[in-house]
Formats: sequence, C-alpha cells, structure tokens
Amino acid sequence: LVLRAGLGAMMTTHGWPKVMGGHAKWTKLGHAMEALGVDVFRTFWGAAAAFTELGGGVLLVLGLATRPAAALLAFTMVVAAAWHLDRGDGLGGASHAIEDGIAFLALVVLGAGRYSLDARMR
Repeated sequence: LVLRAGLGAMMTTHGWPKVMGGHAKWTKLGHAMEALGVDVFRTFWGAAAAFTELGGGVLLVLGLATRPAAALLAFTMVVAAAWHLDRGDGLGGASHAIEDGIAFLALVVLGAGRYSLDARMR
C-alpha cells in the first residue's frame, strides 16, 4: 500500500502539469521517443506519457488496474531514462526514472496488495 500509494501520488503530481500543458507540452514531451529511434507522432507520445503519469498515478493510489497501470508507467520511465542517457545526462540524470521504473516493475509482479480496489473486486 505504501509503495503503491506513494508512487501513485507522486506520479499524479508529475502528470497534472503535463496534461494541463496541452498540445505544445505534449509535443515537447514526445521528442523523448527519439531516444528509442521513434521520431513520428510526437504529440501523441507526449500526451500518452502525460496521461499515463496522471491517470496511472490515480489508479495506483486506488489500487485499481494496478498491474496494467504500473506496466505503462514502467514503459514511460524507460523512455525517460533513455532520453536522459541520450542527452548525455549520464546515470545521475537518468537515475530517478530508472529507480521509478524498477519500482513500477515490482508493482507489476507484486500486484496491488490486500488494501486495494483490485483486491476488493476479486
């Protein structure tokens, strides 16, 4: 519960300004996909990242659809880490995304836990 709700709350605070930034912010965020060799649909990818951080964060706090939300958040962190490394920020610049990605992968494996909507719905 602590891991899921804590990370979810933080991702929500990261995602809100990105979602509210609109088209211009999403296009800027979408440039991160270039680190993976994808240089098309920047606005789509940026919006996907923004809404994943906001919506995925809310889902983690609630413990609802935890595994899919955590998997999408883990992918978002892979892109963020790759972007930092591609920019030359080194491991220090990418470490936050890598650490969050590891935690999200743990939630994919562990699931939501006892105190969650996922558990209540079972």
